[in-house]
Amino acid sequence: MSIVTNKKAFHDYFIEEKFEAGIALEGWEVKAIRAGRSNIKEAYVTIRSGEIFLFGMHITPLAEASTHVHPDPVRTRKLLLHAKEISKLIGLVERAGYTLMPLDLHFEHGRIKVEVGLAKGKKQHDKREAEKERDWAREKARLMRVKT
Repeated sequence: MSIVTNKKAFHDYFIEEKFEAGIALEGWEVKAIRAGRSNIKEAYVTIRSGEIFLFGMHITPLAEASTHVHPDPVRTRKLLLHAKEISKLIGLVERAGYTLMPLDLHFEHGRIKVEVGLAKGKKQHDKREAEKERDWAREKARLMRVKT
């Protein structure tokens, strides 16, 4: 079940491959995500010393959060992947010029997971081409509805 999707990533990048990663969260963050108070639109994924981290994901703390916890809404969160997947991603990002983008935040068997996409940037003409195709598909669907 999807919680939040990053539509901007699909507009700005070609997504080559997708990986599902766990995410290291604190208790207040899990409660806030379950309440639908998260945003991954400005988030990005980086690699530091052989580990993968998620930057810029905003989780708005709940008002009824504990008083002794001082929540940081945009703290850096570690992503949990198998070592083989991490080494593959590191190789592709460093050598082949790919970027890692968070695509989707969702529940998987009661746990919160992040879908990370291996992406390559789109040029302006690619974005225009995708927009033309989308408009044509919409127009085609409208014409088919009118005829029936």
